[in-house]
Amino acid sequence: MKKLEIIIKSEKLESLKKILEGCQASGIMITNIMGYGNQKGYTQMYRGTTYVVNLLPKVKVETVVPEEMAEQIIDQVVKEVNTGNYGDGKIFVYDVQDAIRIRTGEHGEKAL
Repeated sequence: MKKLEIIIKSEKLESLKKILEGCQASGIMITNIMGYGNQKGYTQMYRGTTYVVNLLPKVKVETVVPEEMAEQIIDQVVKEVNTGNYGDGKIFVYDVQDAIRIRTGEHGEKAL
């Protein structure tokens, strides 16, 4: 099993949800986050004063999927969510040793 941690612009969330639903990902967790990467934020002028905004709003979507499904999801996300600009986001992939459904005690992919 693989855990995908996908960090994107908030306006791309609906596209990402459609991809995950189309691939039959069993569940997702969505968190509003703030941060910066290579783009380091932006500078804005307001009433004659310059402000540096270096923490940008992003959305983090986490899901755990079977290993064979992970590559398919990654390929679709890179194809659909990509705008070619800085700040499009990142995907982090982690190995998941086990998953346990608390209600039934099921382990592994059955617990997803």
